[in-house]
Amino acid sequence: MKVFSSKFVVRCYCDMSFDPEGSVCIKSSATPDELKEFLNILLQRARIINFNEVELYFAGDVTNLGDCISPRNELEALYSILEVIDKSMSSKEHLVRNIQQDLRDKVIDRIDKVGSKFSEETKIVGDSSCDKEKCLLDWGVNNGVKTKLDIAYVERAGRGAIAKEDLKVGDIALEIPLSVIISGELVYESDMFPIFEQVDGITEETMLLLWSMKEKHNNNSRFKLYFDTLPETFNTGLSFGIDAVMALDGTLLLEEIVQAKEHLRAQYDELFPALCNHNPEVFPPELYTWEQFLWACELWYSNSMKIIFGDGKLRTCLIPIAGFLNQSICPHIMHYGRIDATTNTLKFPLSRPCHSGEQCFLSYGNFSSSHLITFYGFLPQGDNPYDVIPLDIDVAQDEECEDGGTASEWSSHMVRGTWFSKNHEIYHYGLPAPLLDHLRRARNPAWQSDSHARELFRTDLDILRDLSCTFQGMMEALGGDEKVEDRECVGWDVKLAMEFKNLQRRIISSILTSFVSSFDLVKGIQVWRMYATRSVNS
Repeated sequence: MKVFSSKFVVRCYCDMSFDPEGSVCIKSSATPDELKEFLNILLQRARIINFNEVELYFAGDVTNLGDCISPRNELEALYSILEVIDKSMSSKEHLVRNIQQDLRDKVIDRIDKVGSKFSEETKIVGDSSCDKEKCLLDWGVNNGVKTKLDIAYVERAGRGAIAKEDLKVGDIALEIPLSVIISGELVYESDMFPIFEQVDGITEETMLLLWSMKEKHNNNSRFKLYFDTLPETFNTGLSFGIDAVMALDGTLLLEEIVQAKEHLRAQYDELFPALCNHNPEVFPPELYTWEQFLWACELWYSNSMKIIFGDGKLRTCLIPIAGFLNQSICPHIMHYGRIDATTNTLKFPLSRPCHSGEQCFLSYGNFSSSHLITFYGFLPQGDNPYDVIPLDIDVAQDEECEDGGTASEWSSHMVRGTWFSKNHEIYHYGLPAPLLDHLRRARNPAWQSDSHARELFRTDLDILRDLSCTFQGMMEALGGDEKVEDRECVGWDVKLAMEFKNLQRRIISSILTSFVSSFDLVKGIQVWRMYATRSVNS
């Protein structure tokens, strides 16, 4: 859901004294300091251009966008600058090329620093066998796959893709030919398709899911080695037992998982046992149980990728070998998803360097931890900037203010851990600016950003009190903090649920702490102003 107005992007430029359509120039005789300043200006603009909804909402967390707002945004911004430099270098005269090369080197250096700051340590588990994975890798190479990655078991991550050599920005870590990709074309060529044509409203994704349930057991399948590497259980939130679901009490994730499972169960009941009863030779009942259906759903949720084919159509596919690439908040591979028309392959180029022996990470998307648990079965390492808590606040759309502006440029509001914010000063309090603006206008429709300080202090104190009560209630609903290690006999799902719940406590606790310090800050300034006024009057 798009939650922001393009006017907010323009405002970001204006707040930084930028002309959105203006250009910036650098002299061929620029000094190193001038080159650094030039890159800073480019980077500030590139950050805005590469904002997603969440990053834009929390843009006020950094001062004048002079800091990294998220690893993803920073890498995208730097990579976009690099692309512009590379496209323009070949046609320039020698002196200009030297400046561009210097600028390129500085961009690469900054990309390296982002990777170093947010990198995850790779610890390979030496006693775990990867024989099936090696066989799949060999099969892929024999069928045209090009790879600079190996497969190994990694501590806390399961299987992962490991760089076999030092890889630079732009290097292709993995290249998969179209013939190796599992897509809808396989369904259209199967004996299932004539039956699927008679099912009203069935999608290509559902047909593929049902096809894979049977293909998994086909010993003559050309993808047998791929299916052999798949786990018997995927351990996503969709497989949470009742104890794990109940452990999520007080979180929105509980409702998300329950609704997701109810949706899948309803989908299954629409298809079975009808398909098995009418076509038992094509849909053997023993292969199409609810448990097998849930397994296939987890396979496609956790391993599929959306790929744009040569005809321009977006298709959901399974990509053998690429499925070993794990997610990170600071991935190496960010730009993939389109079949190269020249080579008829899917390429995975690097957006940041990956050293030999290091795990190579892929961007799954800008997902919250609740989404990653539900559909992938893990909590990411490090602080996830997309771990937001949505707020149930009524937002009047297109409501006109007295100054002729729009009351809210956002259709929803949210908060996240205040440790992300670098702005805890007066009027900001570590909270997102759109939320504060909305709450101020809710109390005073005529509110302006330049309102009198005394009036604004009074309003902000009321806001902080109300928010504090709301989040105190959220914290109480979560119950007391539990240590995962204190419950040795619990299953994987309960442990994961407890880890998520502790994350929610940490987020809400940071917000409550900000409320306390902000309340003290505002009260302190009020007292200071009162004494200052008395001193002047006396």
